[in-house]
Amino acid sequence: MVFSVEDRTLIKVLRKEKGYGAKRLVREFPGKPWTLSGLSYLLKKIDADGTIERRPGSGRKRTVRTTENIQLVEELVLSQEHQPGTHHTVHQIAWETKIPKSSVFNIVLKNLNLKCFKKK
Repeated sequence: MVFSVEDRTLIKVLRKEKGYGAKRLVREFPGKPWTLSGLSYLLKKIDADGTIERRPGSGRKRTVRTTENIQLVEELVLSQEHQPGTHHTVHQIAWETKIPKSSVFNIVLKNLNLKCFKKK
């Protein structure tokens, strides 16, 4: 269950000040789409950490879009100053670096802020 920031703040205040549990919160707010298991998880987190925010580094780790791979793709995607016209296509970069084509495309688009064109 995903809680909005306002919902999490309200739940935290009611837990800290009045000691509300999951069942009491469900009874007090019948219009909210809260589940007992979601509330229990959030209350356990509030009791342990005292915060409603995510822990830093708790998300999925980046495996392909690392700084090393971004630098490698940047070298291949742009023409060198002393050798104009030596840039590679997304397919060529993917084959050369063994990085998936979709990841190379995302690196070019999101990290390097460039647009990919097909060679004709």
